[in-house]
Amino acid sequence: MNAATLPYTAADVEALLSDLVAIDSVNPALVSGGAGEAEIARFVAGWAEAAGLAVDIVEPSPGRPSVVATARGQGGGRSLMLNAHLDTVGVAGMTAPHEPRVQDGRLYGRGSYDMKGGLAACMLATAGAAGAGLPGDVLLTAVSDEEHSSIGVQAVVERYHADACVVTEPTSLGICVAHKGFAWWRITAHGRAAHGSRPDLGSDAIARMGPVLSGLAELDRSLEERTHPLVGRASVHASLIDGGQELSSYPERCVLQVERRTLPGETHQVVTEELRGLLDGEPADHLEGEVTLVREPFEVGADEAIVAVVRERATDVLGREPETMGHTAWMDAAFTQAADIPTVVFGPHGAGAHEVEEWVDLASVEACARTLMATAGEFCR
Repeated sequence: MNAATLPYTAADVEALLSDLVAIDSVNPALVSGGAGEAEIARFVAGWAEAAGLAVDIVEPSPGRPSVVATARGQGGGRSLMLNAHLDTVGVAGMTAPHEPRVQDGRLYGRGSYDMKGGLAACMLATAGAAGAGLPGDVLLTAVSDEEHSSIGVQAVVERYHADACVVTEPTSLGICVAHKGFAWWRITAHGRAAHGSRPDLGSDAIARMGPVLSGLAELDRSLEERTHPLVGRASVHASLIDGGQELSSYPERCVLQVERRTLPGETHQVVTEELRGLLDGEPADHLEGEVTLVREPFEVGADEAIVAVVRERATDVLGREPETMGHTAWMDAAFTQAADIPTVVFGPHGAGAHEVEEWVDLASVEACARTLMATAGEFCR
């Protein structure tokens, strides 16, 4: 199948993406009262049904649906998953976040870049595959909650499998084969509340946290030497700290929250041991720590078939070989890869993820859709 067989025009791309950006899908786990994914999921499901796709709704939590839309193959071919998320971050500081505006080939609005441009490309390519007579299935997985806890993709991969996956997070049409992971730690220092004039009775929980903060700085310096050729160095930083009751009292409690950014190959055990190292020598009634969340890093082998096919088809579409790259941010690709679905990340060009001004390049959205369509034609034989 040639990349030119995508049965949609540039005007179709702009219209679909405008419709998606016009729908408020702010993640309610990030912003109290956020609209969530219900409305945009209804839109994607209705659009997919009109395009002849078989549609299923996966809703792991009320009001947080994901859409799985399948272009059924004729049988005998490999299956391909095209993944994008429905939710966005908040819109504080934006004047018209859900009024899409096109200027100089760029479409502006919340989610245009992260990642409704990639979602539109997935939708168009999956609908195109429905009429292409492919042997294998093509599955659009438009998932909820990527910006917070990724409950959407986790529920989807429990129910659906494919022989490969392309996640269309924005990569400026580069081939992303690795990204960082992260772990969150909570460290609590315990003191004894007392009047500020009574050091004989009080114990300062905030001061007790001091050696931990110094230890974090030392740990981060040691991580400078731990690097990955595509995603850079490992790191750790103190993110949030809270403690004390009032100015004239010894603080009874201090809580520090820490983020550790991990590289491919670094395990849950590694970061747990680092946390224990920060607490070594301190009794539990003085200091205690826990790992509260882990998101694994992602890496796919250069010899995986899906990586080669996306590279070849992107080269056809772009007229040049795309850059092979890594990404510092975490993505749902880690979950699809962990579910034994070889995954590569390939998406449009733009800027402004999580920023006040956000835009995506419309020509790159079309190029992404054409590459996905051509990839399906090659991979799903």
